[in-house]
Amino acid sequence: MRPLRVAAAVLNQTPLAWEDNKRHILDALRAARHQRIHVLCLPELCVTGYGCEDEFRSPAVARTAQAVLEEILPHTQEMIVALGLPIAHDGALFNAACLAADGRLLGFVAKQHLASGGICAEPRWFRPWPRGLCVERDFAGRRYPLGDVTFRFNTAQGDLTIAVEIGGDSRLAGTRFEDDSTDDNAEGDNSSPVGANGSRANGVGANRARAAGDELSAAGWERRLGSRVDLILNPSASHFAFGRYRLRRRRVLDASRSCAAGYVHANAVGNETGRAIYEGGALIASEGRLLAAGRRFSFEDYGLTAAVVDLDAVGANDLPPEALPAATTSTTLIRVGFEPAPSAPDPPPATPAATPVATPPLADWEAGAHVQQEEFARAIALGLFDYLRKSRARGFAVSLSGGVDSAVVAILAALAVHFGGEELGLDRLLGKLSHISDLADARDVRGVLDRLLSCVYQATRNSSTVTWEAACAVTESIGVRCLRFDVQPMVEAYVATVSRAIARPLTWERDDTALQNVQARARGPGVWLLANVHGALLLATSNRSEALVGYATMDGDTCGGLAPIAGIDKPFLRRWLTWMERHGPNGFGPLPALAAVNRQAPTAELRPPSAEQTDEADLMPYDLLGELERLILVDRLTPTEALQRLESQPGPHDRAQLAAWIERFVRLWLGSQWKRERFAPSFHVDDDHPEFKVAQRWPILSGGGERELAELRAYAARSRADAL
Repeated sequence: MRPLRVAAAVLNQTPLAWEDNKRHILDALRAARHQRIHVLCLPELCVTGYGCEDEFRSPAVARTAQAVLEEILPHTQEMIVALGLPIAHDGALFNAACLAADGRLLGFVAKQHLASGGICAEPRWFRPWPRGLCVERDFAGRRYPLGDVTFRFNTAQGDLTIAVEIGGDSRLAGTRFEDDSTDDNAEGDNSSPVGANGSRANGVGANRARAAGDELSAAGWERRLGSRVDLILNPSASHFAFGRYRLRRRRVLDASRSCAAGYVHANAVGNETGRAIYEGGALIASEGRLLAAGRRFSFEDYGLTAAVVDLDAVGANDLPPEALPAATTSTTLIRVGFEPAPSAPDPPPATPAATPVATPPLADWEAGAHVQQEEFARAIALGLFDYLRKSRARGFAVSLSGGVDSAVVAILAALAVHFGGEELGLDRLLGKLSHISDLADARDVRGVLDRLLSCVYQATRNSSTVTWEAACAVTESIGVRCLRFDVQPMVEAYVATVSRAIARPLTWERDDTALQNVQARARGPGVWLLANVHGALLLATSNRSEALVGYATMDGDTCGGLAPIAGIDKPFLRRWLTWMERHGPNGFGPLPALAAVNRQAPTAELRPPSAEQTDEADLMPYDLLGELERLILVDRLTPTEALQRLESQPGPHDRAQLAAWIERFVRLWLGSQWKRERFAPSFHVDDDHPEFKVAQRWPILSGGGERELAELRAYAARSRADAL
């Protein structure tokens, strides 16, 4: 047996927070050395932070990253370490990972398949590296290999060959490891030269032109290197979205099985830039068997997941070389002399996240029946906690309506404190929030929450006792107070001022929208003032379904610096709040008082009570709204094609009603882009839906779909006539 102790580190980094990022890296290195780790993999672009966006275009970023790397290198003694940073070369910038061993740099591997689509836009800043190309690059006065490089270490125990695949470069049988897309027309010029020898990057399209089957596989590596690979390191920054973890886990297993090798996948954790949330969840596998799985949604600055790979055992299931066609390019193999530090006979106690296990158990909540609800709770809670501390806000403020959306936002803010306290304990929780002096004498986590979260119900003449009692039920269930403001005098003052100016009274018959909106907007100044008094972050309560069709009042319910649920549709939020009422996250328990919210039909309560206003009466059934989003905005069907698709499915609505709702959807969607442009930043947690500001670019002004809607009306009329 040739045991090799390997580890994957997850890091909570912040773009361009040089000293904090370096400290987390050094902490992970110290923890790995304490556990006598031989090989350590750190996340993608961990030196700079993954989400620097257009700051990557500043030459100073790559220069500073190189300087920080020089400061880190001496701390890699006694082990082999892979860590990510941007590398500038020959007028272009590359997403790269350096490999260091025993305090010295060995070379750089450059990413070949850049992530684009969704919230990923790597081609905007980086160039894809052509497969098979290796050049030399100056670094700190010496020249090192850069490009498609694999490293072979000569040790007393035998040779050890290590390959590095960055993020989505890890591929199996033509399937992307990460669920990203690679577009030949992605933003950015992919034709810049990369090699000092005059070789040019072949572009993303050429990167796709691989020999079929010669992706990650044992025989593929042997054809490329002339020998097998023992260990593959995968520095990654894979953002959380529903279902992605299962995909990552399955593909790590598939890649390790196909390569007949050990596989170490490191990921980022936390809210790095405000929009993307990283779940951590490091994975280590060998020949299709999972050796270790790290904690997900951790509030720690770093975490280490370790396991032992038996180098004598890997490779027993190698595929014969004739099983695959010959590769068209080869990887440069760098030979290195290195002797890993011997394993300690009795390793020091490890944290639960770093304990090697033969069959890693799932967390209690991952083994339950409500994984998606748990993931949502934990992802948004972590996102809110990191946003709070990284923005140096001193709390959260929420305007409660007594409805689903604001209740969800308040509960998620409470879960951010609960989960943080559960994992860190009170003292370390306070240490993470040390910029908030008001928390210094808090005696327990509940006391921290009471000081961090401010909730207010703002009543008008049209507000009901039902919604006030529902708002109180929410705050009582999570252990905070609910303030009450009466904004009716402000509404009346605005209405009277405008009525005098235009010399006529405002009436519901003539001024319905204006009279609704003034109530929502009258609530904005008060909650902003409350947030400012406490130095708190005002959380907007708009959801995705309503934002999509503009069913939101600008400067009313859209007020806020962060919109944590703007990426989530209303039906999911309603189901999640019902789950919170009956079950709740593992270790947190149900909140039965939420029944006061869940039994109501969603309503804005902006018309007089006699109007019996409901959201779905104003719009359409929320489930149908979500289906129209998929058909028209994701599948790109015309309104008529969407109607035909809906008609082909069983349902309670006739074609005339469906056609009317489709027309309403299209008109509201096309006329609401100006609103979506102004929405506060939101969290991305659902890859199945396009982003309003990032992944999809819609015109603010357009023809309004008149031709398409005329075709829809003609088809609906013709269908009725045919039916008669």
